[in-house]
Amino acid sequence: MTRPPRTLPSRLRCTALTLAMGLAGVTVMACSQAAQSPPSVQHYGIGPGPLGHVLAQFAAQSGVPLSFDPALLNNRQSQGLQGDYSVDQGFAALLDGSGFSLIGAGNGGYTLAPVVAQGAALELGATNVNGLLLTQDQATYAGGQVARGAQLGVLGNQSIQDVPFSVTSFTAQTIRDQQAQTVGDVLLNDAAVRQSAGFGNFSQVFIIRGLPLNSDDIAYNGLYGVLPRQIVDTEALERVELFKGPNAFLNGVSPQGSGIGGSVNLQPKRAEDTPTRSVTLDSTSASQVGGHLDLGKRFGEDNQLGARVNLAQREGETGVDDEHKRSVLATLALDYRGERLRVSTDLGYQKLRINEGRAVVYPTGSKVPDAPSARHNYAQDWSWSELEDTYGMARMEYDLSDNWTAYVAGGAKHTRENGVYSSLYVSDANGTARGGMLYSPHDEDNRSAMAGLNGHFATGPLTHQLNLGVSGLWGEQRSAYQAIATAGRYASNLYDPVQRPQPVATSFGGDIHDPGIVGKNRIRSAAVSDTLGFVDDRVLLTVGVRRQSIGVDAWNTVSGNRTANYEASITTPVYGLVIKPWEHVSFYANRIEGLAQGPTAPASGVTNPNEVFAPSRSKQVEAGVKLDTEHVGATVGVYRIEQPASSTSVAAGNTLGTFSVDGEQINRGIELNVFGQPIDGLRLLTGATWMDTRLENTSAGANDGNRAAGVPRFQFNLGGDWDIPGIEGAALNARLLRTGGQYVNAANTLNIPAWTRVDVGARYRFKLDENDITLRANVENVANKAYWASASTANNYITQGAPRTLKVSATLDF
Repeated sequence: MTRPPRTLPSRLRCTALTLAMGLAGVTVMACSQAAQSPPSVQHYGIGPGPLGHVLAQFAAQSGVPLSFDPALLNNRQSQGLQGDYSVDQGFAALLDGSGFSLIGAGNGGYTLAPVVAQGAALELGATNVNGLLLTQDQATYAGGQVARGAQLGVLGNQSIQDVPFSVTSFTAQTIRDQQAQTVGDVLLNDAAVRQSAGFGNFSQVFIIRGLPLNSDDIAYNGLYGVLPRQIVDTEALERVELFKGPNAFLNGVSPQGSGIGGSVNLQPKRAEDTPTRSVTLDSTSASQVGGHLDLGKRFGEDNQLGARVNLAQREGETGVDDEHKRSVLATLALDYRGERLRVSTDLGYQKLRINEGRAVVYPTGSKVPDAPSARHNYAQDWSWSELEDTYGMARMEYDLSDNWTAYVAGGAKHTRENGVYSSLYVSDANGTARGGMLYSPHDEDNRSAMAGLNGHFATGPLTHQLNLGVSGLWGEQRSAYQAIATAGRYASNLYDPVQRPQPVATSFGGDIHDPGIVGKNRIRSAAVSDTLGFVDDRVLLTVGVRRQSIGVDAWNTVSGNRTANYEASITTPVYGLVIKPWEHVSFYANRIEGLAQGPTAPASGVTNPNEVFAPSRSKQVEAGVKLDTEHVGATVGVYRIEQPASSTSVAAGNTLGTFSVDGEQINRGIELNVFGQPIDGLRLLTGATWMDTRLENTSAGANDGNRAAGVPRFQFNLGGDWDIPGIEGAALNARLLRTGGQYVNAANTLNIPAWTRVDVGARYRFKLDENDITLRANVENVANKAYWASASTANNYITQGAPRTLKVSATLDF
């Protein structure tokens, strides 16, 4: 279990340095050219494809703001544009014979309007908005950082304005411009989300509306159980879609039972009508360098066949002293889009190695110690973690008619996790600590499937969007462990860690060379819903129900005894209302329930390791208003979530606590989100949330009225991206994250203070020999602030925030 050498290949260092210097060397020449106005006539080489997609490419290349709803174009095709054109000539050529004309929308922008014949308006045919690839072509809010639509489980692809839920869909542009390397980096753009670390490992846990979402429970193109288990890289992602609130009706029960405060769905990149050829070299912190190759192309008649490949690797020291990471990603996306049939296949491989990863801290005294220096590492030099995932899925959709679409999808993954972990148990404000050791190999296999039918029809003055769906997930987990007992923990110090030889294990569970089965889960469900439209669809009422069956078998790794064997069936309803009194305003309300596989006690450190609890039901009521103007989108909402609470309590005189489901946690909050481009050249991603939380019906009333652990009173983001006037392609960005204080335990005797983090960045895009080159630089945590970022909601540990991190990259689109 010794770690491999951490030396960085010299060839990779030299390649990165050479390209970065070469690209930087042409910046001065390109800056002088960028300040000039673009020529009135340009050369365009845009290939054939859907008219909406071709228009978007032309607008982007000509630098003209253009906003329109792609659904209005009714899947019209275009021959593309080849040759030299002015802006007016280009639009005229592309719109010729389409039935649409270009009209000014103010501020130098344009939109589309149907051509009106003499005495009669042009009649448009029915439009199917549930296509497999629609999310790739959906319009974005001004500025391109947030999409106007998202995939909402059984409801299919929907406009955010038309659904009675709070949804944010971050685009690939946001990922690129911020150099976001993981899904966690992207989700920090929403003020309702903060991040913690997993129990005993380095997984990302997302705290949404004060409740955890494990990375195991993220969906991929609508399907649960097929993504890498702990950390998901972003190089192959087109969208990161955030749904807030319980979602058992929309997606079914998540594999690990988290996600009551919200869920996340990831959309993979697809080949576009214009070939994608992009290579990026990047450097992070002191010596972590990497590269990313993105290749995509469509083939065949009408570009029906598509293929996209993403390859990425990153390796080196992180911003934390002596912490080393190496990540590898390879994905292949294939798709076919015919007149009625659409098929896609996504295959992926991801491997992550972390040496001396800075672990979580357990405060066991009467006060939480101050956070040490942001770069300080208190890990043992023998600790490491390796995560390896192979995954894939396929999805098919077929338009039975203009109004009915059937779909089916299936996927699987295999996870291999290994590592030697060491967490600190700190007993006083001086950092006095004892360290543990846990070696826990883990294998996991999942199979997942779903199918459904979406339809649109009318009964008299009412319209209907009918959705039928079934889903199933089958998982098997195999684990074993070696650890040291509590009494054998070695002495150390948070601020002055002592490096110890790796302790000899004194506690064992299973065969570490051949881990046995510790859990099996079977989740099956069927759902039906109808969205009724009144008054020309200005009032939309959604009603639905999902019947779910959860089966869980679990075995103790030490004794081999069964710790759970249950099969439960529960029905979860949903009610939602959208009222659109004006063109740009939607009022919404919902009542939705969540259902989760019961929590599992930690494998060590408690008196009841690996105990599995029964399924738990939660519920949310929410109301709010959404604004969607030409330039800005915004959402204001209030909510209340009721969720059974879990905690670890330690009785007097005991060294181990007992994990239990204890009482009920009630979170109430107010949220505000603003995104878009209020003025030309200024893009916003900002928001705030205020939360009130309390515990009720706890054991003997001991914690009744207390705040739940890990839930701050407030969180807000101020984010902006600004084009520098006079220098085409140059932009600056900044983001401020502010998070309130949190309690660490249900008794509210331990707490961590509020914290603030500031990130800044810049980028410059220019052309060199008809190729686009983009240089980016981002600095996260500019002040190198030392802070405890979050407290676990159930396991009484805290996670330290990342130190100052410099990210630079150079991208060549050729």
